[in-house]
Parts: sequence; C-alpha cells; structure tokens
Amino acid sequence: QTPAAASTLSSLMSTVRAINLVLPETEVHLAGSSIDGQLVLNLRSTLVDPVVKVELVGRGYLRWLEEENAEWDYEKSTACTNQVVYVSRTQNFHIKGGWLDSGVHTFDFHFTFPPNIPSTFTSKIGCISYFVQGTCCSSQVVLAKEERCLLLQGTAGDRRRHMKDKAPLVVEVRKDVVYFCCFRRGFVTLRISLEKSIFCPGDTIVFMTDIANRTCKYVRKVVFALHCIVLYRGFSSRGEPRYLEDQSEVTRLESRTDTAPFEAMRVTSALVLPKPMPVTSTLMENKIMAFRYELVGTSDLPCTTSTIVVRVPIIIAA
Repeated sequence: QTPAAASTLSSLMSTVRAINLVLPETEVHLAGSSIDGQLVLNLRSTLVDPVVKVELVGRGYLRWLEEENAEWDYEKSTACTNQVVYVSRTQNFHIKGGWLDSGVHTFDFHFTFPPNIPSTFTSKIGCISYFVQGTCCSSQVVLAKEERCLLLQGTAGDRRRHMKDKAPLVVEVRKDVVYFCCFRRGFVTLRISLEKSIFCPGDTIVFMTDIANRTCKYVRKVVFALHCIVLYRGFSSRGEPRYLEDQSEVTRLESRTDTAPFEAMRVTSALVLPKPMPVTSTLMENKIMAFRYELVGTSDLPCTTSTIVVRVPIIIAA
C-alpha cells in the first residue's frame, strides 16, 4: 500500500463520526412479525459514492468433537459441524446525487421475519442467533459498522402432532429401599400430576407432587427441574452424518417436604418458563437441531445412596 493510498484510506475512515442502529424496545420478537428501525449516520465531512445498507441475518451453527475410532491404540478426534442460514435480507439505501454532506443522516428500514424460523438458542455445542447490522462503505472500504443482536421466539412446529397431548398427565415412580442396619424394607413413591402437558414460553407450569413415604426415615426435599434435550445433527470431515444428544437445565426449584415416616404429603409447585425458548420440534423443522423437554422431579432417599427420579414429558408450543 503506497503512502498516498494509506492517506486516502485514513481520510475516508475519519469521515464517519458515528453510526448507530435505533431499534424498537421489544425484548423478544416473534417469528413472522416485523421490525422497523433507523440507521443514523453522523459524518464529519462530505462522503462521495457511499454505500449504506442494513442487513437482517439469522443463522445456526454447531460443532462438537468425537473420537474417530474407539478401537485405535491412540486418540484421534474429529470435528462434527453443521450450519444453516435461516434468514438473510439486505436493505440498500438510495443516496440522492451520489454523495452525503457532513452532519446527521437518518435511514428508515423495515424487515419481516420468516414465519418458520426457530428461537434464539445457545449451548456449549451450538447456537441459533439473529442480528441486525448497519454498514457504511465507500470505494469498497468499510468505514463504519454496527451490529445489534435480537432475541427471537420461534412459533414453528406441527400443532396437529400435539393435539392428542392436551389431556391431564400423571407419572408415578416407586423406588424400593432396604436398610441393612435395621433389616427393614420400605419404598417411596413420587407422583407428579399436571392438568395439561402443552405450555408456551413465558407460561407458569403448575403441578402437584404426591409423596408416599413407606420408610422409617424422613424424605426431606424434592428438586424439580425443566430439562431441554437437544438432538444435534452434524457431519464429519468426510461428510458422514453424525448425531449427538445433549441436555441442559432450563429452570429449577427446590421444595422442602419433610415427609414423615409412613406418611403421605401433597406439594403444589410452579416453574416459570423463560422467553424466548425453542419450541418442541423435529430435525426436519429446525434442520440442525431438534428440541424436546422433560419436567424432572428428584429426591435422595433417606440414609441411602439411592435416588428416585420422575420424568414427565412437557411440550413447548407457541
């Protein structure tokens, strides 16, 4: 790069005092909705032949490492990856006369989200993200750029699949206990009941837990958690399809029960769902990730190393 070219580039870069994106105060955007905003450009001096644009981008990406061949004497890992673009739209602004004078210039933009895109999501393996990016260029040189992330709630999913799941849901698990110190046997039963199994992001899941303690010890507490189970679909470096299932905790609640020996107790609990969150879906719908949910109740059995676990399938729809 010659000194003259470097001087010209430096002059161009100093032309833009500031670039800002003004977006609505909506915390979470819905798939299929629209977004209106402004790109505000503040120039120190006249800018000739500028290119001013705003882009709406949504994409998914995942990556994990897995052992290539367990039978080999040495370890060799291969990366499994996949990516998809859910939305990519650009609005270029017409510059009247081919130049912008010094001062503040405001450009209005409008985008509509596709109706079938998934929710914003992040894990240690993959992510689905959306952002708006404003750019000012001249002579193919990017002079200023600003990017703002968006939270999006997806509404995709085959609602007909879930119509049969509207009935009340009850799941019961019994765990036998043997106390060798006193040669006694017993059992604990946990039963979780829900009036419905379909919920929307932001809803409150209200459920009842019946604890039947047929042991000689107290059942002190039950921990409730909503788990998100994700099935990822990636490809190895040789293009072979790979799948990985992973789960994370969405929200949790500890409930002190102190259920006495040979007594029963009913506990009513509530978990508030976050917003946004992915809806229950298939790989066909989200292309690289499939989502399902379980409400899990866990209790450590008194004076043992055993744990009783109740898993209740929950459907998230929007």
